[in-house]
Amino acid sequence: MPATIVDLGPAKFFRLPGEAIVGAAILLALPRKPRVVLAAASGVALAALTVLNWLDMGFKQYLGRTFNLVLDWSLLGDAQSYLEDSLGRAATLAATAGLIVLVLLLFASLAYAVVRLSNVLARHSATATRGTLIAGVVWITCSSFGVQLAGVPLAADSAAVTLQSQTERVSDTLKDEAEFQKVAKVDAFGATPPAQLVPDLRGKDMIFTFIESYGRSAIEDPIMAPGVDKTLAVRTEALKKAGYHAKSGWLTSATYGGSSWLGHSTTLSGLWVSNQQRYRTVMASDHLSLTKVFKKSGAWDTVGVMPGVQKGWPEQSFFGLDKVYNAFKLGYKGPKFSWSTMPDQYTLEQFQQRVHGKKHDKPMMSEVILTSSHQPWGPIPKMVGWDELGDGSIFKGIEAAGNKPADVIADTTKSRQEYGKSIQYSVTALTEWLERYGSKDTVLVFLGDHQPIARVSGNHASRDVPISIVAKDPKVLDKIGDWGWSDGLRPAHDAPVWKMNLFRDRFLTAYGSTPHPKKG
Repeated sequence: MPATIVDLGPAKFFRLPGEAIVGAAILLALPRKPRVVLAAASGVALAALTVLNWLDMGFKQYLGRTFNLVLDWSLLGDAQSYLEDSLGRAATLAATAGLIVLVLLLFASLAYAVVRLSNVLARHSATATRGTLIAGVVWITCSSFGVQLAGVPLAADSAAVTLQSQTERVSDTLKDEAEFQKVAKVDAFGATPPAQLVPDLRGKDMIFTFIESYGRSAIEDPIMAPGVDKTLAVRTEALKKAGYHAKSGWLTSATYGGSSWLGHSTTLSGLWVSNQQRYRTVMASDHLSLTKVFKKSGAWDTVGVMPGVQKGWPEQSFFGLDKVYNAFKLGYKGPKFSWSTMPDQYTLEQFQQRVHGKKHDKPMMSEVILTSSHQPWGPIPKMVGWDELGDGSIFKGIEAAGNKPADVIADTTKSRQEYGKSIQYSVTALTEWLERYGSKDTVLVFLGDHQPIARVSGNHASRDVPISIVAKDPKVLDKIGDWGWSDGLRPAHDAPVWKMNLFRDRFLTAYGSTPHPKKG
């Protein structure tokens, strides 16, 4: 079995497995009792490798990487929650039960099958011995001369390769944990005095916004790009008429397809947070996040608006947020849009009413997460009059008339089309909010957290996401004039591409922060 869905095809299953030949030779040499025990154990091991192979295939398709045997079990619960939000509780429970039964049957049937085959070998030992020797010679010959069938090597050792790669992955994960703990203790701005942090942004209302799954493919893929690029052009002109200007570039995300929190924490911590263990390490550290910089300076009050948070969120302390508005604190009475708890337009209006539009003793630094572009991209909200939003009940008819998640999930072309529409909606809602409520002191930084899944972005898509800085005050954009970013909301194809973890330090430096390294 291949490790990716893309490589799945008949030719993969018309190969000679070297492990089976070695296994046959060993089983032929053993007496009955140890032979049966080894055969059963081999069947169980083969079933376990098959499950891991399935997980690798799924993770590569959705997250652009292989399954991590140490870190990724917790994500299976997240996957179940996502299915429940998208397809409903009954369908999710049925799918979960079916999957459990399938896995149990796989273990039982493969154990039984190998025991049965070992008995056949034992009953016909002479013939089996000759067959094993012939198969061994054929395997060695095919391997030596690189014989292929439909472009696939005829001599296979995929089970051994899978076992080796899983073992190396576990070893690398344990080593990475120890090394990353050392890296996380070093911070170029960790000891910077408050007065020397972002002095060139004093008096500005800072807003850092992540748009879910807003990736490079939305801007450059032939199916999604026409609509998204038109929206970016229209919204750039609308902002320009309102006195705003923007510069845009690219960041390479630490994640792909999902695990948005890894993209958020990489951008804000300045560390490459590419897995769950690194995330836990960073959250437990005193490393200075970009949002916490504003709190530490003493010149800003800080707040988070996070409609995707539906349970306890201890990360609030690391991100330096005085207050967090989660899914239950924004007064929403309308329907969920699959995984997204509320439309972005409603989130932004509540941000205005509860935070940005109120008088404060200090400027505000806000982190806002927009979720309407989260998969499965069905149904998608539509823009309504800002004065008509109320408690969100207006969206009941829009949600009921929208596409069903199952219909979008089942159709790759439709998924790509609806994904593009969701990005258009999120960008429109955000920029209309800025046009309507922003002031001369509002500075908006918005970006994607990762590319959408491979079924939408393609099997060989980059991990790049767009990022834009928007402001009325020309001095704000002058500070990043040497970055080489494109004018407007759409980054040019050849605009600079930085790793996402580099943004924090470059942003702090551009706006006057003085490095004072802290070493653990």
